[in-house]
Amino acid sequence: MKLNLVPARTGLLWVRQGVRTFWRQPLAMGGLFFMFMGLVSVLSAIPLLGPALALALVPAATLGLIAASREAEAGRFPMPLTLVTAFRQGPKATQAMLVLGGIYATAMLALMLLGALLAGEPPTGADSAVDAEQALRQAFSGSAMGWLLILYAPVMAAFWHAPALVHWHGVSPGKSLFFSLMACWANKGAMLVFMLGWVGVFAAVGLGLSVLVPLLGGQAVLQMVLYPLVLLMAAMFHTAIWFSFRDSFISDAAGTAADAAPPAD
Repeated sequence: MKLNLVPARTGLLWVRQGVRTFWRQPLAMGGLFFMFMGLVSVLSAIPLLGPALALALVPAATLGLIAASREAEAGRFPMPLTLVTAFRQGPKATQAMLVLGGIYATAMLALMLLGALLAGEPPTGADSAVDAEQALRQAFSGSAMGWLLILYAPVMAAFWHAPALVHWHGVSPGKSLFFSLMACWANKGAMLVFMLGWVGVFAAVGLGLSVLVPLLGGQAVLQMVLYPLVLLMAAMFHTAIWFSFRDSFISDAAGTAADAAPPAD
């Protein structure tokens, strides 16, 4: 398997492919993402360990959404079990994905704490002990959010392709992070255009809301549709991740990563 270099304009192609594929199976893709968010919400409500457990499931859930996108692209309906694709290839594959999830949770909690500290808001609990819930709250408040976004960029790049590399290509968790980071850097133009494209999509939707909401009932309508719409857009964004992975790697044996990967569960 080798890195595949693509021109910057490919980033817009990934956006279009993600949007088009989502609307091929909107109920399935939206439903799977809502299921993931529901599970995260339930786990996050567990005191102390809940947020860490929710974070640890992110790589596996991302792989499930990528697998669902692959199914939808092929014209198949992604079933609910697609969301747990990461845990359906035996103990070894499951262990590798759990290790990747543990690394992600550790990295994210560390970044949240560091972001809060850099913002001058050190989280303190009983006897000055730092707990995960307080770190989460402070990391996402005020100026800490800006630091968190800056610090998160390399983490996001490292985990962007890692779940798919672990699952479909049997790459170890550590190597998958390195290969993912290198792939994102090698195709940084396309990745930047991809992100800017989604900023444009979200901005266009926001502009449309600002025009339509006053005509439909004002603030009450906005409160009713905003959260589901944001989740729907996030599901669409995750649908596009598959295309960035497919085009970023070439298999020595079969051409593209999509060709080399076995059929989704």
